[in-house]
Amino acid sequence: MVIGIDASRANREKKTGTEWYSFYVIKHLAEIDHKNHYRLYLNEPARPDLIAAVKHNPNFSLKFLAWPFYSFWTLGRLSWEMLWRRPDVLFIPAHTLPLFYPRRTVNTIHDIAFVREQNLYRSQKPKTDWPVSRKIINVLIRLFTLGRYGSASVDYLFWSTAFALSHARKIITVSNFTKQEILLAYPRAKAEKIKVVHNGYNDSLYRPIDDKGKVAPVLEKYGLEAPYFLYVGRLEKKKNTPALIEALSILRDSHPEIKEKLVLIGDASFGFDEVKYAIEEFNLNSQVQMPGWVEEADMPYIFAGASAFIFPTKHEGFGIPLIQALACGLPTAVSDIPVLREVAGESALFFNHYDKKQIAEAMYQVVADQGLRRQLRTLGLERAKQFSWKRCARETLAELEDM
Repeated sequence: MVIGIDASRANREKKTGTEWYSFYVIKHLAEIDHKNHYRLYLNEPARPDLIAAVKHNPNFSLKFLAWPFYSFWTLGRLSWEMLWRRPDVLFIPAHTLPLFYPRRTVNTIHDIAFVREQNLYRSQKPKTDWPVSRKIINVLIRLFTLGRYGSASVDYLFWSTAFALSHARKIITVSNFTKQEILLAYPRAKAEKIKVVHNGYNDSLYRPIDDKGKVAPVLEKYGLEAPYFLYVGRLEKKKNTPALIEALSILRDSHPEIKEKLVLIGDASFGFDEVKYAIEEFNLNSQVQMPGWVEEADMPYIFAGASAFIFPTKHEGFGIPLIQALACGLPTAVSDIPVLREVAGESALFFNHYDKKQIAEAMYQVVADQGLRRQLRTLGLERAKQFSWKRCARETLAELEDM
């Protein structure tokens, strides 16, 4: 059987959640499956890490599909490829279906938070060299969707999700929570075709590091200094980053003996202005460090250098940084939202992410209570064992073959 995969997200240089999902599922499919043949469709020439991930398996081939425009590679170039050379099964791990697709198509939907709170998303226009092109694209999309959607990015999320739920043979989603969210938001969706396959983490990389001599050079590389609380994710409204900064200010006032600074790992995104404003407002310029995106090989050392992991997110499809923190043996405090309960079980301290005083108190407990720290470390290491990218790939392959 020939399995085609949209590998455009797996091929990005700076990967975050869904890009790492795509990359590691492909990498582990190449390790475990020597029976099926794979075509990886790319919108840019293959990067060295993706080539290295599949080169040992001769059943994998990389196909660069050139496209002259900034946007709509999937709807344009990949659709054209599906018209003339369809695989037996098409797997879209981190984006949307092309307009034309094989009868047996599988699409992963990671998160539909945009349905509930559109204000957490920036509605961007398509990238183009000519401003007039945006108007033409918008008119064409309005005609194609009978006026229901425009060309803005949030419209694209609504359209692509509905299109996938209607047309894909099977939907994979990364948590039971997200499956229930989909069924509530899209009553016509068929529950039996939505399969839950939990995300994983790189278990060969994320593990406890007790040798501080190995940690120190990495912290120096990024200008970090212990002790610190750690947050990993985009710096944006959706992740509730401004509330975390205010909670640090509250912690400073209520427990001045706590000396931990705050390290925010991740790129700026929608709402970053509020993050900067909060830092200025609470006079925390010397207390908050933002090194930006960090190479994955360095992340376990940054986890190891932290006192605790704090994750105040409002919405998640799964929450990969949470599992990474647990796997590194880092005491963890997170938002009390259903999906993080599903992922962490009893291995994290939960707080109400709307209550900044409660976030601050959780930050205090997770560094000051030594008994709690030992308990969370033990439970976290055990919990992380339930997740891996290899397991995710095996379960994904089972869904691709069972069509």
